[in-house]
Amino acid sequence: MSGKYLIINADDFGFSTGVNQAVVKGWQDGILTSASLMVTGAACEEAVELARQHPGLQVGLHLTLVQGRSAVEHGGFPSLTDREGNFPHDPLLAGMRMFFLKPLYRQLCSEIKAQLDKFVATGLALSHIDGHLNIHMHPTVFAILCQLLPQYGISTFRLSRERLGTELRLSAGRFAGKVAEAVIFKSLAGRCRPELQRRRIGFAAEVKGLLNSGSMTEEYLLRALDTLQEGITEIYLHPAAADNPLLPDYRQTAELAALLSRKVQEKISSLGIILCNYRGDVKMKGAG
Repeated sequence: MSGKYLIINADDFGFSTGVNQAVVKGWQDGILTSASLMVTGAACEEAVELARQHPGLQVGLHLTLVQGRSAVEHGGFPSLTDREGNFPHDPLLAGMRMFFLKPLYRQLCSEIKAQLDKFVATGLALSHIDGHLNIHMHPTVFAILCQLLPQYGISTFRLSRERLGTELRLSAGRFAGKVAEAVIFKSLAGRCRPELQRRRIGFAAEVKGLLNSGSMTEEYLLRALDTLQEGITEIYLHPAAADNPLLPDYRQTAELAALLSRKVQEKISSLGIILCNYRGDVKMKGAG
């Protein structure tokens, strides 16, 4: 595939009404091409109905195993969740528990399958799979997903990794955090890529939004578009109609404004970048 193709994805679809409103607005009036659904989100039912009303908007599963609620009850000790069914808030703690506490393996299997089943039950076509805080690339979680991908006909996957040098030129803040995340996800991607290729699961050449999560503003996108490589790039954002106080570092309304920005749309056009989704459908101007 020659040329530069760009997937613009909104994460956390179904998290709240404000997020749902932003997803629809970004699809109708902006550059958004797909969204990832939190099937255990508080506003999931509303999100599903909105997706049905806008069938051109491709929707994937935003697998949630941290900072969210479970799809099924998990008892015993140790447990994947607390007594109220909430996953750990700390992603590092959650990841270490999944890796080292072997009794959690069966619970992870049942939880991941339950979230996939909840998505299938919506009747929406499952476009792709990714994860909240990119938990889908955790070694234990990825191993389980590999067993389930063919059962659910999943053919596309977010392989999260990003060029560190390019990102630091775009935005120099949070240097140490970006370096650590880039190293971690480069290693994870190196483990996942051969298995995805063996199974003929598609993925983007690069994913932007990993190292600058929550700050994908108009100014940032205008600079980032100049750095796109040949092939498919995914840029993911977390837009919302109002900033969530639980996410103080996330500029959600600014990310929605970036999706709607005429300057961004004009630059995409001037650079000959083609907007598409993981299924390969091209978004035509005004098609939202």
